[in-house]
Amino acid sequence: MSISNLDELYESNRGKDKFISPDFYGVDDLLSDEQKLIRDSVRDWVKKNVSPIIEQYAQMSEFPRFLVKGLGEIGAFGPQLPSEYGCGGMDYTTYGLIMQELERCDSGIRSTASVQGSLVMYPIYKFGSEEQKQKYLPKLASGEWLGSFGLTEPDHGSNPAGMTTSFTDDGDHVILNGAKMWISNSPYCDVAVVWAKNPEGKVQGLIVERGMQGFTTPTTHNKWSLRASATGELVFDYVRVPKSNILPGVIGLKGPLTCLNSARYGISWGAIGAAMDCYDTARRYSLERHQFGKPIGSFQLQQKKLSEMLTEITKAQVLTWRLGQLMDAGKATPAQISLAKRNNVEMALNIARESRQILGGMGITGEYPIMRHMMNLESVITYEGTHDIHLLILGMEITGINAFE
Repeated sequence: MSISNLDELYESNRGKDKFISPDFYGVDDLLSDEQKLIRDSVRDWVKKNVSPIIEQYAQMSEFPRFLVKGLGEIGAFGPQLPSEYGCGGMDYTTYGLIMQELERCDSGIRSTASVQGSLVMYPIYKFGSEEQKQKYLPKLASGEWLGSFGLTEPDHGSNPAGMTTSFTDDGDHVILNGAKMWISNSPYCDVAVVWAKNPEGKVQGLIVERGMQGFTTPTTHNKWSLRASATGELVFDYVRVPKSNILPGVIGLKGPLTCLNSARYGISWGAIGAAMDCYDTARRYSLERHQFGKPIGSFQLQQKKLSEMLTEITKAQVLTWRLGQLMDAGKATPAQISLAKRNNVEMALNIARESRQILGGMGITGEYPIMRHMMNLESVITYEGTHDIHLLILGMEITGINAFE
């Protein structure tokens, strides 16, 4: 799309985003003034910079790459990481609120931020050397560099322990071979945090940079979901990676799983944003659309749908607020995070489907965001641990029995 057309797109869609956030239980009263200020500033940025163009980019199945710098400027990349590395130094509730506002517009835009902050920057901060932190984090935080996270493989998704990507010793370097699949940001990434097996068969993380010979990032085409997000593969064909690029602070699956907990937490907030957008769209439509001489919102079945949506959104808001407190206190468990991710994404997907019903045929068009949200959420309910996997994580917490074995 040319710049002139992009300017026209912004001008023609300016002011069309009329979203009003539901807050039936006054959760705003539990937030600090700073948290609300940051949330509202992100909401304003989204309405101005993302909402006017997101439908067209989704229709074209194109990633609006020019937004990456803006996401860095508003602090969407690693906001919970320390300011000494160019990050926001914010609490986890604020991080969640930022993810909520991004996904309120589009899951793919939130995915870009989640991967960058929780799956690329977080492991470098948590497990990286000081030299690695100083080199990579400021550029990733600002949006100068884009990152991706390589764990899932073509034959190993829910079972990461079965990964076949591996590296061998080569003096001051290692030789990396293998492939990762369903990787957000990969077609445009400057760096990738990749998890592979070392010569002893233990999982370790490596930072792979674009330009290293043998490292390619094919794009995944023909997606019906996350169409405004860049998805692809990470392919390693005898890639020489300096040993200084190995994350020194962790060995084993604890590394990538710790990162996934941070990402899943952000998703639990983000899904609420998608649900709120669908609910608010359906609410306004129910008051504008007339049948049988009155607004369809006056009919009992439509009121039932809207009442159930608001109920579920309110429950999720309270759930994530409490989870944010636990995260800030360092007390949140993986099972608690799984509960929130699983509950909130299912809630959002159900609300998207019910909202589409309220809009009738108009609900399937790009005039409204609901079908795009619904398709996006079909991916969100699968990635960072499928809906069923999170059920089994909870089941193991409840019974003490590991159903994966």
